[in-house]
Amino acid sequence: MRPGVRLGIDPGDARIGVARCDPSGVIATPLETVARGEGDVARLAALVAEEGAMEVVMGLPRSLSGGEGPAAHKVRRFARRLAKRIAPVPVRLVDERLTTVTAESMLRERGRKGADRRAVVDMAAAVVILQHALDAEQARGEAPGDVLTVATNEENQG
Repeated sequence: MRPGVRLGIDPGDARIGVARCDPSGVIATPLETVARGEGDVARLAALVAEEGAMEVVMGLPRSLSGGEGPAAHKVRRFARRLAKRIAPVPVRLVDERLTTVTAESMLRERGRKGADRRAVVDMAAAVVILQHALDAEQARGEAPGDVLTVATNEENQG
């Protein structure tokens, strides 16, 4: 297991859930919910710096068959914007199928109701995404998902 704080991100259309793990990379905990829109990438970049994150793990919404639709393409665009902003800190995209459903279920079981649950579901989904990535890395000895590569300025000009 690689040591170091990681941030988990669940990018939604209205809110972005953020979680962090301890420096040993064992347990994920909720950190913050960031409003989607102007300043969201700047806030996420600030959290990466504040937490001293060695990596960002972002959920990629695949279909149940494993394919990528419009939602996944939107997340990839957002991930590229963030990756450019926080480079050289890598952004790793991991499969997040059913994480929001899992988070909703956990919150419901803990007695969270309606609006109260909606206010924290994005953070809870970020925790599920990050914890799954940590557990997978612990089990396999390698980090899950794919590191997003960011084009250099030369590549952008060509």
